Amino acid sequence: MQKKEFTSFDVAAVVGELRKRILNSRVNNIYQPNDKTLLFKLHKPENHALLLLFEAGRRLHLTSYTAEKPITPPAFCMALRKYLRNSILFNIEQYEFERVVVFSFKTRSGNLKLVLEIFGEGNIILVDEHNIILHALTCKRMRDRNILRGEAFVFAPPSGKNPLKLSVEEFCGMLKSFGDVEVVRMLARFLSIGGLYAEEVLLRAGIDKTRLCSSLDEDAAKAIFDSLYSMLTQIMEGKLEPHIILDANGNFLDVAPLRLKRYEGLNAKSFESFNEALDEFYVHLKAFEKTETISVELETLKRETERLKRIIESQETVLAEAQTEAEHYRKIGDALYANSNELQMLLESFLKELKDGKNWKEITSKFLAEKKACVKPSVFFEGFDPKKLIINICIDDLHFSLDLRSKLFDSAAKFYELSKKAKQRLAGAKAALEESRRKLVALEEKIRAFEAETVKPTISVEEEITKRRIKRKEWFEKFRWFKSSDGFLVVAGKDAVSNEVLIKKYTAPEDIVFHADVVGAPFVVVKTNRKQPSQQCLKEAAEFSAAYSRGWREGFAAADVYWVKPEQLSKTGASGEYVPRGAFVVSGKRNWMRNTPFRIAIGALVNEKTDEARFVGGPVDAVKAETKAYVVIVPGDVSGKELCKHILRRLAEKMPKEKREKIEKVSLKEVMNLIPYGKGRILAE
Repeated sequence: MQKKEFTSFDVAAVVGELRKRILNSRVNNIYQPNDKTLLFKLHKPENHALLLLFEAGRRLHLTSYTAEKPITPPAFCMALRKYLRNSILFNIEQYEFERVVVFSFKTRSGNLKLVLEIFGEGNIILVDEHNIILHALTCKRMRDRNILRGEAFVFAPPSGKNPLKLSVEEFCGMLKSFGDVEVVRMLARFLSIGGLYAEEVLLRAGIDKTRLCSSLDEDAAKAIFDSLYSMLTQIMEGKLEPHIILDANGNFLDVAPLRLKRYEGLNAKSFESFNEALDEFYVHLKAFEKTETISVELETLKRETERLKRIIESQETVLAEAQTEAEHYRKIGDALYANSNELQMLLESFLKELKDGKNWKEITSKFLAEKKACVKPSVFFEGFDPKKLIINICIDDLHFSLDLRSKLFDSAAKFYELSKKAKQRLAGAKAALEESRRKLVALEEKIRAFEAETVKPTISVEEEITKRRIKRKEWFEKFRWFKSSDGFLVVAGKDAVSNEVLIKKYTAPEDIVFHADVVGAPFVVVKTNRKQPSQQCLKEAAEFSAAYSRGWREGFAAADVYWVKPEQLSKTGASGEYVPRGAFVVSGKRNWMRNTPFRIAIGALVNEKTDEARFVGGPVDAVKAETKAYVVIVPGDVSGKELCKHILRRLAEKMPKEKREKIEKVSLKEVMNLIPYGKGRILAE
């Protein structure tokens, strides 16, 4: 992937779209998933909730993907909530064709501006109506301006001339003034449109990008200006061709609001809006970066593991040496005490010979001769060092030296002290070794986890994207609903308000309306789409109508249900009689379906792509058409929570082994919502 940041053209294109989509939206909430990213949850009556994503220094667009949010919002996020929550976004503009966007909000305390800088490290600055900085993502002092709370806000110095305010004469004059500079560099610097669009302008004008400005005549200069003006006009008039450019392997290479000659011959994926294209591109880029980061971290972990193994090897050597030393010095101390009489005699004898003026070589020869003859205590003698005045001793293969100037038991104490110090080192070495081994185990576990995530990066990217995609609810998901066994959508009200909305807003003249002959029963609508539903579909809709009526709570076994056409429903009662909310007056013929049983099925499905469990509830035949894993429930006295546990256990047993865990992890609430009046019992199979 190549594209990492926005260009001025990108900013202009996305701002143009945002003005059409989100002006006059209300700010419902603000989130800050990470250090540089903000998510604005916006609401407009005619739209779903919209999520506007700001990433300082990088991007701006609407998004259909979620992001993990910290449990405690950062201070900057909290400040923005304080000032901007429930405000109205009334203006969006690009500042001087720079990578800077200014959002204007109408709040109770006055108008505020939020400035998004999409260049360099980026920043997001909240400014009051007097142009004073209230808060900033990053506060700092700079050579040309300060971003500090309480100070006046100043825009960054322009990185180039605003091409929208440039006349052809001005452009030609500037072109000449650059002399022996390549024309592509002049465009990129002077207009600050970036290398990609500077090259595109020249490609469209038919001018070699390496030509020097001084070599261009008036016709060439005008051709370049016309090419630039044409692209700007297309952007500013919103005549976009949003698309993602793909490389030969199908990887995302770039995202652009216009078709670019530079990418001719490459595959492209088109989108209805530039916002959608940006959203798709960056969510892939983020997921790809995540897998790349994992790979880099994996290599780092492996290097750290090798380093740790070398440390452990060294520590094991130190430990072994300390153990040997401690034992060795203790044995010497023990040997000195065990043979103290003989050794004392040896030392005294040696010292006497020296005092008698004998040569040390002569003395050594004498003791070695006695050693050879196995005369005690000379058998312990091995040699003498006249410079250090130490006598070398060997007892039972223990080789050590004794200082002639020290007392024998002082020497023994010295060796015991050396043994003690070695034991202390031994304890430290053991602790260090255990810590290193613990770290190694933790690292190896981490490596296994990372390797599991990087088995196949392309799959990881798709999984990451699928996981984060916001699931938009269909209109009927606000109600109770099911798909009949022959594919018709059947929708039921949940209460008086939803009954009213269902009939008034979502029922078409060709639909069929069901109602159980039980007080407090919901209205149930079969959405026919001008097709004739089967008798089976009508039977299932009748069962649905009965099951979610109060008859379930009362423990009925069956009830009568009727169906009518929508035009038979009215809010006008006889003689001006009041018709309460959620109720309708039914006139004309009622089509009865007698003795409709009270029963529903609850089934489980696992999405093969997302690996997520989903539950369906409705008439037995309808649920049976969707899944083999289902249970049938009827009115009963088992409480909802207990019944849910029984249902989940039964469903898990009916699922393949590898999918049971998905069912067992589901919240009881998901199943509880499907149980009429929160109680019942499982019908014996």
